[in-house]
Amino acid sequence: MLLFQTIISSAQVKTAKNINYAGNTEVKNTLNIFYKNNSIKDKPVLIFIHGGSWSSGKKETYWWLGRNFARKGMVTVIINYPLAPNAQYSKMAEDCALAVKWVKENIATYQASNDKIFIMGHSAGAHLGELINADPQYFKKVGIKNPIKGVILNDPFGLDLYEYLTTAEKDDFYFDFIRTFTTNPEVWKLASPINYVANIKNPHLLFYGGKTYGAIRIQTPRLYEQLKTNNIPVNIKEVQGKSHVPMISQMIFGENKLYKDIVDFISKVK
Repeated sequence: MLLFQTIISSAQVKTAKNINYAGNTEVKNTLNIFYKNNSIKDKPVLIFIHGGSWSSGKKETYWWLGRNFARKGMVTVIINYPLAPNAQYSKMAEDCALAVKWVKENIATYQASNDKIFIMGHSAGAHLGELINADPQYFKKVGIKNPIKGVILNDPFGLDLYEYLTTAEKDDFYFDFIRTFTTNPEVWKLASPINYVANIKNPHLLFYGGKTYGAIRIQTPRLYEQLKTNNIPVNIKEVQGKSHVPMISQMIFGENKLYKDIVDFISKVK
């Protein structure tokens, strides 16, 4: 009986794949949508930005995230964006903002509300999500006001890139990041979401792994404290025993406890 119910539940989730959000024919500017085609209108929307050190990753990897959130009553949008070395961070951020604009203008077709848009990212994707949320230039460039109701950051890397790149060991990761952020320390400051906290007005939910990278364990609580000081609604959760990649891969399982935290967070945002 349980297996039958699982099959029925999976069948209820519909997908719309490889929609271009930038008015071109580039795969890097496409998104996939996961939703339940039922009688419930005005569902909340969750846009997910994948990680991969700004140089790897693709939307197809995260089909399970789209499916699991859709089962829980959300319309989920998983996006691609241009990657290094073909793009630097500002182009990635602008295209992520373009994807949000497309969602704002088109998501009602999928029984969702364009007034209930949330953004979630893991690792480099969390950096980009917070950057377009906190630095107003990106939504200004694409011609809309920031429509994001709330932000979910899963093990965010690069909240303070200046701190990281001025103190990090010059290993393969360092030189990979330099392709995205140049060798100019002033650019590292401009690329750091932590420097735009004063602009943030929307609620946040922050997760980080107990065994993740040191920079994440330092900078995520720092963002939490700064938001709290600014009276922005924010919750933080350290997930014991998890390192960086498992912080997102654990969500392959639809009963993972992070889903409840996220669904509860979204349901409480007005």
